[in-house]
Amino acid sequence: MKRIFPLIPAASALFLSACADTQHRMIVSVAEQRMVVLRDEVPIAQFPVSTSKFGMGDSPKTNYTPLGRMKIAKKIGGGHPIGMKFKSRKPTGEIVPIDAPGRDPIVTRILWLRGLEPQNRNAHSRYIYIHGTPEERNIGRPASFGCVRMKSADVVWLFDTVGKGAKVDIVPGPAASVLPPVQETAPGS
Repeated sequence: MKRIFPLIPAASALFLSACADTQHRMIVSVAEQRMVVLRDEVPIAQFPVSTSKFGMGDSPKTNYTPLGRMKIAKKIGGGHPIGMKFKSRKPTGEIVPIDAPGRDPIVTRILWLRGLEPQNRNAHSRYIYIHGTPEERNIGRPASFGCVRMKSADVVWLFDTVGKGAKVDIVPGPAASVLPPVQETAPGS
């Protein structure tokens, strides 16, 4: 994980939990298997991720990762320990260690996505999340069943930084293709 700026202050985190988050946006690049997090359109962090090993799309009863503009509809799991297993979005009480052999549940935190475009309108009903995985050895390559997987420490940072309503863009190409242009300042400004 690469953080560009420090964590947001506690007062800002409290504000984000009460209102729709219009400051943050995440760009998930399928080609690069990484996420760039922006605050006010300035990159503040980037993380390796895993999208679907089955491909891209939003058809019901598939394991594809949907593309396009979405938002965080619900945040689940705040305050639970790293590795907490979730079943039907509820904590089970079991802590799954990183890279536990033969284990692939949803762990640590869940950011449930809602599609905002016709091409991803089924994302919410398909239970498409950004979530933690114990299979951290597979992060950085397509390995999921449709969701965007992150390392547990990374998804905790993301969960604590962004609020409900924050936008998520899942793009097939490089993140740079949709990043805002860098503003250059003149010397002495």
